[in-house]
Amino acid sequence: MLTYLMEELLMESSNLVSRLNESHETSLPLKKLLAFFIPLGASASLVMISHIIINGTLARAAHPELLIASYSIAMSLMDVIERPAVLLRQTCSALVRDRVSFRAMSHIAVYLLLCSFLIGSAISYTPLGDWVFLNFFGANREQLPDIANVFKLLNFVIIFSGIRCLYHGIIIYNLRTKWLTIGMAIRLVGMFLVAAYFVVTDKVTSGAVGALIFLIGMAIECVISVIEGRSLLKRSIPEKQEGHSITNKGQIFRFYRPLMYSSFLAVIIDPSINAFLSQTGNMELAIASFAIALNLAHLMQSFFSYMHQIVLNFYRVNARKVFRFALLMSFFPAALVSIIAYTPAGPWFLEHIMGLQAGSPLMNESLRALRFFMIMNVVFPWLDYCHGIIMLRGQTRIMVWSQAFNVVVTLVTLFVLVKLVPGWSGSIGALAQSLGLTGEILIVLFILRSTGHTRLGASFGRSL
Repeated sequence: MLTYLMEELLMESSNLVSRLNESHETSLPLKKLLAFFIPLGASASLVMISHIIINGTLARAAHPELLIASYSIAMSLMDVIERPAVLLRQTCSALVRDRVSFRAMSHIAVYLLLCSFLIGSAISYTPLGDWVFLNFFGANREQLPDIANVFKLLNFVIIFSGIRCLYHGIIIYNLRTKWLTIGMAIRLVGMFLVAAYFVVTDKVTSGAVGALIFLIGMAIECVISVIEGRSLLKRSIPEKQEGHSITNKGQIFRFYRPLMYSSFLAVIIDPSINAFLSQTGNMELAIASFAIALNLAHLMQSFFSYMHQIVLNFYRVNARKVFRFALLMSFFPAALVSIIAYTPAGPWFLEHIMGLQAGSPLMNESLRALRFFMIMNVVFPWLDYCHGIIMLRGQTRIMVWSQAFNVVVTLVTLFVLVKLVPGWSGSIGALAQSLGLTGEILIVLFILRSTGHTRLGASFGRSL
């Protein structure tokens, strides 16, 4: 299946560039693409390092599996509620071109963040939270107090995250991507100092320590993003750009709504994986090893997670160069995972950076799960490339169907593996998530070809 996927994608993309009329393309130096992409990639990688700091801090507790599992379960629910806020970044960078459209975008953001906070507060401070964690996330009743304390802090993280994503859209559109890296770097320094305090004082006794580190870091990054974004609005964004048709909330919501629906489908995956992993022989080991492997896999692919922004900002300038750039970058995520999964670098990293005990069951299961994530890291760059094309064409509804198929494949795989090989521990979640992503890109390719009534390359070409 994976071989077919790559052959199909390369064939269709090659057909695309062969159909492009050279006269419609303008010069696009590789230096310009790298100057835009590298800061984005660096900031995304730093995000994953921030999670490694948190997991590394919790791993130094007396019983790391319990703390990491509690933090992971609370984070899974935060991801459910936060996803609509994160989508503000893509929507803003794709649609906001003047202050009129930004004001409409800001109104959407306020509604979303207010709803998110109210939902999170209900889960944090009412019996609803215990019911959700017990029935949808497979938590043990003994874990509930720690999970609740973690989530109360994460609820505020969502607000800061949504605000920074809104202004990230302005920063990215203005090609000032270095500010994303600067903001993340300062955020990491703050998180490292807080984490060091808890480790040195031997106060890593609760999963809420990880949530507090995360909250402080997100608040720092949010402040930096707002300062730079507001500055760009004043000096670089016109009041009304001639020819730009986005003027009201309804137009933005028509673009945003399918993204939101697909994100709600996507967030089913992590809670489902945790719930199924709780049915294995050792719930804490399975969830903790999956969380560590997932963080490492995301770290290796995070640098390449903004391929959709390359498409959004440069595809109409020179599609041929954009495709070649994607082809160049697509090999790196899986190669980096293989180094950690199959060489001595992996155990060394887990022991000295993540704080895991050498040869422990947690280390061994984390490495085994990471090997299955190689599939995900092969597929992801091309799926992100296709998402850029979808957003450029304004056909975001495609992402609803592809994400739904992803969820179905993931859930079926989880069900089968838990019944047949429960001893695979966190590897069950890794394989299920990888196969789900593979199914998603196959559906994306199929729908794009079908809606174009011809080969994918031609349908892409008509969007120029």
